[in-house]
Amino acid sequence: MRPEVAVTGIGLVTPAGHTPQENWSELCRGRSLAATDPLLAGLPVDFSCQVTGLDAAAELGRSVTLRMDPFLRFALIAARRAVTDADADPRAWNGDRVGVVLGVGGNSLDTYPTVCGHLGTGAPTRVSPLTVPRSAPNMAAGEVAIDLGARGPNFTTSSACASGATAIGVARDLLRSGACDIVLAGGSESARSRMTAACFARMRALSRRREQPHLASRPFDAARDGFVLGEGAAVLVLERLSSARARGARVLALLRGYGATADAHHPIAPHPQGAGTVRAITAALEDAGCAPHDIGLVNAHGTSTPANDALEAVALRRVFGDHMPLVTASKGVIGHALGAAGAIQAAYTVLALRHARVPPVANFGSQEGDPELNIVAGAPRPLPKDAGISCSYAFGGQNAVLLFTAA
Repeated sequence: MRPEVAVTGIGLVTPAGHTPQENWSELCRGRSLAATDPLLAGLPVDFSCQVTGLDAAAELGRSVTLRMDPFLRFALIAARRAVTDADADPRAWNGDRVGVVLGVGGNSLDTYPTVCGHLGTGAPTRVSPLTVPRSAPNMAAGEVAIDLGARGPNFTTSSACASGATAIGVARDLLRSGACDIVLAGGSESARSRMTAACFARMRALSRRREQPHLASRPFDAARDGFVLGEGAAVLVLERLSSARARGARVLALLRGYGATADAHHPIAPHPQGAGTVRAITAALEDAGCAPHDIGLVNAHGTSTPANDALEAVALRRVFGDHMPLVTASKGVIGHALGAAGAIQAAYTVLALRHARVPPVANFGSQEGDPELNIVAGAPRPLPKDAGISCSYAFGGQNAVLLFTAA
């Protein structure tokens, strides 16, 4: 039999707060945190969901903070907090058996415009020697390993907006195979860069509600018009259940299923019948030994874009039919953190199972034209069953679905 994998710690740094408790409180309020962003001033879309109130210098030291771009700082702080939450001691663990797998969708796009500006003006000597180590995607996992003495497998997954979910699924497999005893898994990203905002605006993927940014992110709502840029990190501490029990750890949830597929259809558009999405959800159910009627919660990808939400609704209807679980979508509150989104959603799914409640979708009024979903709106609702899935989909047609059950 395959060993069960437990979640024993959660670290979160998001626009909703820097602890699981703060995040849960904001999710249950069901209000968008989008606001005008001075960093994006003058652009066609000038608002985002921002991480605020985080004193990275106080936690990491000034010199470390200055040499890191935001996604590295978020990753390191979230990892430290996850380890503390798991009551694990890096000074005591066997670092050779501790792995780190973090998802990063792109890299630090706020650094490269500065570098390109120096090169464009013929001043290559002004390019910082720290440019590569502060911006390369793999450095999130690398910096966490250095800080916490994790000397096992260490790498970054990059499957665009599914990166964080992919990282957690791969980490689960490392534990099942016996390659590691503990894996720190999740994702980190800061989509708040002028380059990112300009690129997505040109694609018409972002909401244009500049006058009312707090109403912009509205997953599955009939009036949705695009997503809102976000940022943050989530790290889960994963262990085999037997090991967690042996050390007396608190078990937050079990990671029972993982499904990953490719649409193999189009660079940015999802499959018109949601075929890859359906296969990913079905694979996660089969991996966990669950049926559709066993699931009480879907934490949907729910970007708030017209096409993606419609096709996700199609896929959910195809899988669940008359057994539709409660559906929530956290991007209504915190925006879209791209490569970190799947990891943040996974953490939120674990919190929902712990609290036996499903947070509402921010700004949701009604569905029109899409297959009907059982969307939670207005206020949290009781979770009727002890299993939930977290769904992540991405450019390139990459799909990743995680299935958790209550401990």
